[in-house]
Amino acid sequence: MYVTALGLLDFRSYQQAEVQLTPGVTSFVGPNGHGKTNLVEAIHYTATLGSHRVANDAPLVRAGATRAIVRTEIRSQYDRDVVVELEINPGKANRARVNRSPVPRPREVLGLLRTVLFAPEDLALVKGDPAERRRFLDELLTLRAPRMAGVRQDYDRVLKQRNSLLRSASQARRQNRSSAAESQLRTLEVWDSNLARAGSELLATRLELLEALRPLVSSAYDAVARGKGDARLEYKSSVLLEPGVVSREQLEELLLAAVREKRQDELDRGVSLVGPHRDDVVLGLGDLPAKGYASHGESWSFALALRLASYDLLRADGGEPVLILDDVFAELDSQRRDRLAELVAPAEQVLVTAAVGADVPDELNGARFEVGEGVVQRA
Repeated sequence: MYVTALGLLDFRSYQQAEVQLTPGVTSFVGPNGHGKTNLVEAIHYTATLGSHRVANDAPLVRAGATRAIVRTEIRSQYDRDVVVELEINPGKANRARVNRSPVPRPREVLGLLRTVLFAPEDLALVKGDPAERRRFLDELLTLRAPRMAGVRQDYDRVLKQRNSLLRSASQARRQNRSSAAESQLRTLEVWDSNLARAGSELLATRLELLEALRPLVSSAYDAVARGKGDARLEYKSSVLLEPGVVSREQLEELLLAAVREKRQDELDRGVSLVGPHRDDVVLGLGDLPAKGYASHGESWSFALALRLASYDLLRADGGEPVLILDDVFAELDSQRRDRLAELVAPAEQVLVTAAVGADVPDELNGARFEVGEGVVQRA
């Protein structure tokens, strides 16, 4: 699987851009702030419907424009050409077309392109908050099984509604409006069940994903760090997970019991305290947690190992994902830079951004585009 062409209209800094791509390595080289990352961000957006740089779509639309369009032409593993066109409408519903035909919802395009993106922001996977690691898991889940986009949306909808009820019930109790509080508590019980049902599906798939990732992350870390450390992953849940409890039904019962146990605390705080939105993945090196103990170099090795493991897992599922390395090499020491280049060079398609050509390792020589002042030219 690889991208053969990218077309942009009012996306980020580009009023219009057209880039033809080929398999192998392609580098986009140019000064920072001139638009090279915008190109690979658009490709990654096609695969995930999200940006690795911002949390919402508004910054993706060029200043002064009302919408942005990203058109990506993809050669699939079966030598079939697919054209995905996404229309980004901040504040309104986005739209999508596949081979010129509209699809009911943008998430219908998920799975047509798969990408694994390395970026300086990846250091937050090791050093950052739990939300960064939850996002990593959930994005990978959706790349592997696009239906999980619907599960995640269902869970987010239930969580939002339940939090609203908790706040209302908490306020009613403080104001001694007992009848209103009782009514809201009865409604809350329905949303408890909905939270447990949607949460158990998300939790179960995360646990399955982590089980598949563990040996791959260990192997990738060993390859990047050349045997200097033992990388581990452990899931930290907001409920007590007992050995052997893995079925959706068992997890649903655990979540429901924990929600009821935390009822008073949730009412006091007006927020849901149980569920996958409160979970974390503990990254360990040897017997110590990576966060707070790993050196800067070890943290980078762990972040790279997570992305390399993701690539290996997606490839094992069938069809190589597109590898994107967004301004990563400037962040790495020479040893990690050369080792990463050696590991990714055999991929079917590698897209690299760099401020200067010297930042691109010799192992990744290939096609090159010069990017400057919103213009993309083949070098």
